Amino acid sequence: MSDCTSILIDYFNRHIPLNKEEEAAVKVLFKERRIRKRHYLLQEGDICVNNSFVVSGCFRMFMVDKNGKEHNLQFSTEDWWISDLYSLFKREPSKLYIEALENSIILYTTIDELLQLFEDYPTFSHIFRILTQNALASQQQRILQYVSSTAEERYLCFAQKRPELLHRISSVQIASYLGVTPEFLSTIRKKIAKS
Repeated sequence: MSDCTSILIDYFNRHIPLNKEEEAAVKVLFKERRIRKRHYLLQEGDICVNNSFVVSGCFRMFMVDKNGKEHNLQFSTEDWWISDLYSLFKREPSKLYIEALENSIILYTTIDELLQLFEDYPTFSHIFRILTQNALASQQQRILQYVSSTAEERYLCFAQKRPELLHRISSVQIASYLGVTPEFLSTIRKKIAKS
């Protein structure tokens, strides 16, 4: 068993313990891929066909608006999943990009393989239902925070929830995620440092 597959099995076991047959299915189904920094897992116009688990590294999911401005929607690091779920399940061209911010390793499977895994081993259906519920709740909280909080409050929440990212990604990337300019983010950081 590769170290990468062991990491994914450990991840699943933290949610619901797998039996030997289920562990064997993970070893067969998930394939390893290495992605170099600044390379893409997905680009606008492509159909997302894989659901990817981050073994190591860091990715950002972003969109580019009609003025060419990038808007970061998600950062995924170790033990996170990354894919355009809308494109993945609807099988429609994506409006998003997924880019490696560091040299990274993922384990991936196609949507058809994943759906078959749910059929063959209901434990995985249960695990992914938990993951989806958690992701939806988190997304709802992010939207609520975005419409009801100041930029400073959004930054403090980001720093509390994702402290590992503060030194792994650039201020420009964080600012884009928070919906502020890099200059404004710098002002916020200086103000917090003084208080």
